[in-house]
Amino acid sequence: MKKVLIALILVGVAAVGSLFAWMQLDPQGAYTRLGALERGAAGLTAHQLTIPGFDVAYLKGGDGPPLVLVHGFGADKDNFTRVAKGLTPHYTVYAIDLPGFGESSKPLEARYGIREQTERLGQIMDALKLRSAHLGGSSMGGWIIAAFSVLYPERADSLWLLAAAGTATAEESELRRVYRETGELKLVAETPEDFATIMDMVFAQPPFIPGPIKTVLGERAAANHTLHARIFETLNTEAFWVEPQLAGNPVPALIVWGDADRVLDVSGAAVYARLLPNSEVRILPGIGHLPMLEAPSQVADDYLAWRATLQP
Repeated sequence: MKKVLIALILVGVAAVGSLFAWMQLDPQGAYTRLGALERGAAGLTAHQLTIPGFDVAYLKGGDGPPLVLVHGFGADKDNFTRVAKGLTPHYTVYAIDLPGFGESSKPLEARYGIREQTERLGQIMDALKLRSAHLGGSSMGGWIIAAFSVLYPERADSLWLLAAAGTATAEESELRRVYRETGELKLVAETPEDFATIMDMVFAQPPFIPGPIKTVLGERAAANHTLHARIFETLNTEAFWVEPQLAGNPVPALIVWGDADRVLDVSGAAVYARLLPNSEVRILPGIGHLPMLEAPSQVADDYLAWRATLQP
């Protein structure tokens, strides 16, 4: 029995070694294949649609009422892949790449302010033939869906705000303080090596990412440096702050925040709660800026429980 156990351990070590060697030889191929496996486990498949001026990539899967998910600054649709595993049995999930991000078009001359992206979200929903939908948004994506509920109230069935940006009155976060004092853009990678700094900023408990995959992600982030630096500057001079536009909006909302968020201070949750009278708040201890990646099962379960309390 002992010999069998040792043999199994050796086989496992050899398999891990072979996998790592494969990643080193073909990191881009490994990234693509591993991503496809994770999407498949969540019941998601990749698609594309077209809106004026842009090709838009998105993931779709599941069955039930539509749930449209919008990522944050510098991120993409796969930020929702892990949490979607708990959602696709109940909803038809659409996770989109906003124009300027992910695999969607990125024309340098386009404008990427909150109002422009909010209007594009409406165009994307038109292309998906969705008159209305439940909306989820992380960080900048939360800001966009909040703005969407103001501009198109009849199309927003509910809001799922995951550490949503857009508040002018929340306490200053570490990210904003550093930017104010030094001008450093801690969410924008100038070189592939800068990706490690971004990971440290957005996560309290960073998920394990093999070195070759981290290199691919760093190279992708650095390739978008010029555009994303300009978008970041645009967001910091944005006029569409949620106060007072969102005040008193009756849309049902679940507000989720990690208490270890260094990107957007957790006090933003209370700001959103004051603006949205039909809202509930979940503060997650020890979680950073991306709760759907750090605690996907808990975040999905909390969302399902909250949705069960809403009127059909």
